This record gives sequence, structure tokens and C-alpha cells, in this order.
Amino acid sequence: MNRALGSLGLAMRSGRVVCGEENCEKLIKSGGAFLVLIDGAISAGSKKAVTDACAYRGVPYRILPEHALGAAIGRPGRMTAAVTDKAFALRLSELLGPADEIQTDISIDRN
Repeated sequence: MNRALGSLGLAMRSGRVVCGEENCEKLIKSGGAFLVLIDGAISAGSKKAVTDACAYRGVPYRILPEHALGAAIGRPGRMTAAVTDKAFALRLSELLGPADEIQTDISIDRN
């Protein structure tokens, strides 16, 4: 998990991650998100909005431990992040390992 979160921080600094609920939902709806990460401390309403958007558009999502997302990307308090690079999304999914809650397979064929 630590290796995955460290890689997530590097991706954030390289501009391959977008954070914030509204920004993530826009990216999901436009087809630019390949993986959505959700902090475990997110409110039930926000979690439902993001997971419903992911389910509708076929975007995989992962639930991370509480407060891990904000710490990894260097922005405490952020509850959602979307990965905009397909190769990085695949690698991050591998590093995170099997999940209790994942919506769809990450091998979505989008260009």
C-alpha cells in the first residue's frame, strides 16, 4: 500500500491525477478518468455520487484507508482523485492489490 501511495504522490506532481469531487465527476463524465480513488473518510452522500458516476460510465474505483488519499497527494482533506493516465492507472491498480470494493475491471479499452 505504501508503494502505491508513494507512486500516487509522484503522479500528482506530474499532473496525471485530478483531485476534488466536482473535478473528478466532470472527468468521469467526459471519459478522461481511468481509475478513481476514494478516501475511506468520505461522506456517504459524496461516496454515492462518485461511485454512481463511475458505475454509469464504467470507470473502476478503489476505496483507500481513511485519510490516506490526502496524505499521498499532498493535499490533506481531499476525498476523491481521478487518474488520467491509463498506464499509470493499471500500475496503480496492481500495486494496490486485491480490493474489497471495486466497480469494474480496469482493462477498459479507451483511447
